[in-house]
Amino acid sequence: MFIDETNVDVRAGRGGDGIISFRTEIYEDKGGPDGGDGGDGGDVVFIVDTNIDTLAPYRHSPKIKA
Repeated sequence: MFIDETNVDVRAGRGGDGIISFRTEIYEDKGGPDGGDGGDGGDVVFIVDTNIDTLAPYRHSPKIKA
């Protein structure tokens, strides 16, 4: 069976949460925040393969996660 159109749900990673932290130096009263920002998350990259002539393998697995 030849399939030339399909729906695929593609999701990238959401990234890290970072960290809540405050400076606690001996002479610094109420030091400011010094926590991390967290990660950027995953990337989704499409690479074309000219040797594939049907989308049938993707018909029954419509979810792809990075």
